[in-house]
Amino acid sequence: MPVLNSSELIKLGNKLLVAAGASEEEAKVVAEELACANLVGHDSHGVMRLVQYAQLIEQGHIVPGNQPEIVREGPAFLVVDAHFTFGQVAAKWAMDQLYEKTKQSGCANAFVRNCNHVGRLGSYTEQAAKLGYAALMSVNAPGPGQVAPFGAMQRRMGTNPISMAAPGNGEAPIVLDMTTSATAEGKLRVAHQSGKQVPEGWLIDGNGNPSTEPADYYNEPNGCILPLGGPLAHKGYGLSVMVDLFCGILSGSGVGRSDLPRGANGVWIQLLDIEQITGKEEYDRWIGPYEEHIKSAKKRTGVDEILFPGEMEQKTYASRIEQGVTIPEETWRQLSELAEKLNVSIQ
Repeated sequence: MPVLNSSELIKLGNKLLVAAGASEEEAKVVAEELACANLVGHDSHGVMRLVQYAQLIEQGHIVPGNQPEIVREGPAFLVVDAHFTFGQVAAKWAMDQLYEKTKQSGCANAFVRNCNHVGRLGSYTEQAAKLGYAALMSVNAPGPGQVAPFGAMQRRMGTNPISMAAPGNGEAPIVLDMTTSATAEGKLRVAHQSGKQVPEGWLIDGNGNPSTEPADYYNEPNGCILPLGGPLAHKGYGLSVMVDLFCGILSGSGVGRSDLPRGANGVWIQLLDIEQITGKEEYDRWIGPYEEHIKSAKKRTGVDEILFPGEMEQKTYASRIEQGVTIPEETWRQLSELAEKLNVSIQ
């Protein structure tokens, strides 16, 4: 299986995206986000997505060159129409606008509609935390989605992820990045392309039976991803409903729609300026002792270390920066096929 380093991942993304119709500037933003996802261990949001993005461009669902537009605005909020540009481009643009509002108001929100796949949410909230903000970001899928509501066996909701981040005790922020479903669809795709089964509790097949076979999600009749929580999945389902309301309805993207292009999402981003709200010095006075309080807890048998949210990604990043990222054979086959179609070399 091919092993690519950071610069090779970015180069791969740039080549394929430009050949598919993206501008150099758009390709750079998207390629860097995809490479970063691979480096922190979220291969479901990495270069495997290039095939999907090229298809969406070809089908007219991603429209390179389109610019996000503010359609409604107040002192501490903005509503943005992304006009189906690349999700990463729209999200970065919205974040830049939001930083300026938050500096003025201490707290501000952005709601984005007609936004394509933004990639790994934790990337955006982590960057905000490094700049001294507390951040929340969430995304919904206005269309049929991939997830069955609690007790159902039909797709009705997206995986509806949530990310929250804040400065930690040191350079690395504390970053939560999770789906409100049992897994992200991309992780099923990675397992499917790698020929692996998935854990119990992730999905049901098209007849409503528990399954560990990723193909049961993709084959007819389609299976469904389950809400987060196993026997307490009503909690994950409840969170997902609220994500639909905040991201879908408040952004104007909508919920339960069948008339939107594939890949359309609603996005909610909130930034809080820690210096204005509590003071960075006061925040730092608490965060160090808090981390020590958590990590000093007596560990269960077999547990070497208590990790904060985001620490696993930091460890994976350090490892993959040194050793590179292994690309599954099926993913590489699909990327090579795309490169041939676009008449570019990725070898």
